[in-house]
Order: sequence, then C-alpha cells, then structure tokens
Amino acid sequence: TCVKLCTKQDSKLPSAIRNTLLELFGQIEREFENLYIENLELRREIDTLNERLAGEGQTIDGAELSKGQLKTKASHSTSQLSQKLKTTYKASTSKIVSSFKTTTSRAICQLVKEYVGHRDGIWDVSVAKTQPVVLGTASADHTALLWSIETGKCLVKYVGHVGSVNSIKFHPTEQVALTASGDQTAHIWRYIVQLPTPQPTADCNQVSGEDEVEISDKDEPDGDGDGSSDCPTVRVPLTSLKSHQGVVIAADWLVGGKQAVTASWDRTANLYDVETSELVHSLTGHDQELTHCCTHPTQRLVVTSSRDTTFRLWDFRDPSIHSVNVFQGHTDTVTSAVFTVGDNVVSGSDDRTVKVWDLKNMRSPIATIRTDSAVNRISVCVGQRIIALPHDNRQVRLFDMSGVRLARLPRSNRQGHRRMVCCSAWCEDHPICNLFTCGFDRQAIGWNINIPALLQEK
Repeated sequence: TCVKLCTKQDSKLPSAIRNTLLELFGQIEREFENLYIENLELRREIDTLNERLAGEGQTIDGAELSKGQLKTKASHSTSQLSQKLKTTYKASTSKIVSSFKTTTSRAICQLVKEYVGHRDGIWDVSVAKTQPVVLGTASADHTALLWSIETGKCLVKYVGHVGSVNSIKFHPTEQVALTASGDQTAHIWRYIVQLPTPQPTADCNQVSGEDEVEISDKDEPDGDGDGSSDCPTVRVPLTSLKSHQGVVIAADWLVGGKQAVTASWDRTANLYDVETSELVHSLTGHDQELTHCCTHPTQRLVVTSSRDTTFRLWDFRDPSIHSVNVFQGHTDTVTSAVFTVGDNVVSGSDDRTVKVWDLKNMRSPIATIRTDSAVNRISVCVGQRIIALPHDNRQVRLFDMSGVRLARLPRSNRQGHRRMVCCSAWCEDHPICNLFTCGFDRQAIGWNINIPALLQEK
C-alpha cells in the first residue's frame, strides 16, 4: 500500500525504487490538484453563462459533476490511479467543456480550413492586399508558401532563402511578397497565381454544427502529405536586401510600397529603397535583438519591438526630422507591436500582457489585457477593433480594445493548434475565412469569426 511505501522500516523495496514511486505519487497529486482547480474555474464560467442565459430559459448541464466522482483509493497501483484520474476527469468535464463551447465559441468561432504542407514550424501568416487574395506563410523549413484560401491548395512555393523564413508581407498594390530570413537577408519576389476553382462540395462551406471538427484532411500534419510538392516554385528574388549582420526576424512595406523596413537580431532596423535596394536609414537604439516591425497603413510611421522590453515608434513623415519615441510598458520581450485605427498601437509581450497605447500619451497604456501565457504576433481587426492573441500555450483568444475578453477559439485533440501559436492575421472582408493563425504544429488555420454575434455576446 501507499502507507507502506512511505514508511522506511516497513518497506522491502530498495531506496531508489521507493523514491521513484514517491515522486510519481507526488506528480499524480499535483496533476489531480491542477485538474481540480480547472474544474472549479469551469464551474465558475458555467455559472456566469447560466446567469446570462437564464432570461432565455436555457441552462448548461454542468451540475452533474458529483463530488465523489473524482475520488480514488490510495491502495490502487500507480497505473490504476493515473488511469482512474484520466477517465473520471474526462467524464466529469467533457459535458461541461462541450456544452460551454457549443453555446459560445463553436457558434461564433469556427475552424474552416487547415493549410498543411510545411515541413517545419510556421512563424508568420499574412493575407494579400490585392486580387487574387491569397494566404502567405513563412516557415522554419526555409520556404514561404502561398495558398488558395478557399481550397487549401498550395499555389506558389518560394525557395530563395537558405535560412528560416521568419516573416511574409504582401505589397500594397502588386503581386509581390517581402520575406525576412535567418540567412541575414530580406527578399522581394514576384508571384503569379492561378486560383483553382472551388468544388461545390468543398469542405470550406461546412461551417455549422459538428462538421467543423472533421474538416481536417489529415491525422497529423507531420506526415508525408506534402501539399506543396506539386505547386510552382519561385527560386530567385527580384531584390535581396543585405545590410544586416544577424538574423532578419521581420520586414514590412512602408505606405505606397516604394520603401521597406527590416528588423534584425543585430539590434537594428533598416529602411531600404525597394527599386535600388539601397539602405536609406539604419535605425539604432534598441539594446537587444529586435523581434518584429510594423508600418502604419497610411502614414510614414514604423514601430519596432525588441527583447529589451521596449518598442519604438519611428516617424519619417518629415524628411528633415526622424524622431523616435520609446515605449516602456512591458517587463519581458515585446513580441510585436502593431498599428490600429486612429493613433493607437497594440503591443504584446512574453510578460503575458497585451497593452493598448495612445500615441499622444506614451507614459501609460489606455488598456491592459492580462493572460496566462506569453503572447506572440498579434493582429487587430481594424474595422471592429478586435485583437487576436496567439499564445505559447496553443490557445488563441479574442479581446476588444478596452480589454474585454470576447472569445477563445475552439481547441481540442481534433481541431485547433497542437503546439505554440506564432502569429494571427485578420482578413475581415473575406466571406469564408476572416482570421488566420499559424504555429509550430506546421499548419496554418483559417477561421470564420461571426463578428456581429461576437460583439452581441459582449
């Protein structure tokens, strides 16, 4: 029995085996405690939801979580105890979790399409600004892929880099892409895509009920199914931007598309003339590696993020004065900072917070979102002012600009990301998928977010 294991004089087991067993029991106890805490949190969420639905005569049947259901006997063996914990926890929580998802997230946030073909994690995802509207992904497998949003087929494969491709952005008016790489360069390359005709029975139309769970074409994305093997390949860039002395982690087009900015682990950001490939400005000041850069959609403004816990706003509107402002609101790496409508910037960090800033008041944020996991490359739905937060813990959450949580995207063993989510990108006008995410499970996912219903829930 467990008591005998714990009593040295009664135990016939060798010390090493006894210590191992005690450690295993300790791990099981900690796991049980975590499950119990999570159960309590789920019950609180359900109580809140029931209050909201009471007026409609609906309730969520989560009350069947009996107190005795999770009891186990200490005399069970390690394997029996572990199995009992797993089965009883699944039985007691599946009804709660599935009911909660059905009532909220599943009706409003639906997985529509999975884009599978990369052979390593995907760092970045972006949507073309011109027709035809395609999806772009940048991967650690040294390639960038362009996809048909509707069919999930790979349309173009870019293989010009010799290092991890860390970001991808589309030119504002031409069929040209800008990619940043671990090979210390950024490439500008032209693509020509022929959009396939969507089939009438394509799974992208199945966006109701339980169908979304079964949309996946594969069991695991790291199998042999390579969706990019037979698509056209681009091997040579139009232009290569080569001034950095370290990994180029991100790049973006300035308004108009005649200049581009790059961010590097060499602690600098560079501004280039696209036509001549010449370096126009080297932006210095960050104390550690840069993590991201973003440009304003209508003004000559650039924001850069860094591991030094700051992000910086660079102003190129006046050719004679290039001012810089430093924002110091985070306590860990700033993973991204992006412009939104008006004079707002939203920043995300490994300190598990997202902050909304007014450029006219840099001293303190106007809203702070606190989460339970590090936040990666965020995206803001400009029209509806909704922030998509991709997390290290595989979750994707949606918040409004005042910090109110709107939803969590559905995630289970059969759908959603299986590893860290690296980036999110809105495409609010697309009729099928208006939000995209990518992660280190080698896949990008297209979601349909019912924004009016989401805001009505709030």
